[in-house]
Amino acid sequence: MSYDLHEPRSLDEATALLETHGDDAVAMAGATALVLLMKQGLIRPGHVVGLRRIDALRGIQSAGGDLWIGALTTHREAERSGAVRSHSAALADAFATVATVRIREQATVGGNIAHADPAQDPPPMLIALDAVAEVAGPGGARRDVPLDGFFVDHLTTALAPAEIVVGIRVPAVAAGTRATYVKFLPGSQDDYATVAVAVALRMDDGRIGDVRVVLGAVGATPIRARVAEDALRGGPATPERIAEAAALVRDAVDPTSDFRGTAGYKREMARVWTQRAITSLVA
Repeated sequence: MSYDLHEPRSLDEATALLETHGDDAVAMAGATALVLLMKQGLIRPGHVVGLRRIDALRGIQSAGGDLWIGALTTHREAERSGAVRSHSAALADAFATVATVRIREQATVGGNIAHADPAQDPPPMLIALDAVAEVAGPGGARRDVPLDGFFVDHLTTALAPAEIVVGIRVPAVAAGTRATYVKFLPGSQDDYATVAVAVALRMDDGRIGDVRVVLGAVGATPIRARVAEDALRGGPATPERIAEAAALVRDAVDPTSDFRGTAGYKREMARVWTQRAITSLVA
């Protein structure tokens, strides 16, 4: 592998480099995914824009009920952050389930989001919590992209050319909200999940109020199961109603067959783990 390494110290410098070199340039944060793609010959950039020197991409902040996680925050830092856990224990737990400690010490939150692998752990939980990606572009351009619409295909996001993720903003969690992240691993702890489920819901006088159900590893992107949400919202949290809603995710997901199971098996596991996740929150 031969390429020119650039190490800008500001967002504007980084986006300008990406704009100048176009398709021949990639941004690099933790590099855990990028290096694998380069070693496999799937990408061959002539220019790598390292982001490690940009202070604006660092830090975890809590203000006004919102949580902000800088793009260069590692999964390990997010997992161990008191601010993250105070905001949502389920989110901290999701970061803690990523691969191994060695990977979590290197891989970054922004890199995870930008890589857009549908089997990765944090995105479903972040979507369930209504998180937003703060994005920087050339010429000082800034915009917010809800994570619910950020992932558009396998390894493909809504980022425009020369844009980079600055950080993730998670809005204040409504009082009484309960959340969980669960996944089914057929092999070792560092393997990708067969199915992952993130659920955030709020009970209202014995009935399910607001609810979000998001599945990972069963489609080209994290999948929000709105049909299940609609079936749950406003109704009693009975085992029968939960089972009926969970059954609806089988048609909402779009898995492919591989060594972790057939598409049919994954659809059934999506139902099973969705039912378990919801039940754990209303029990």
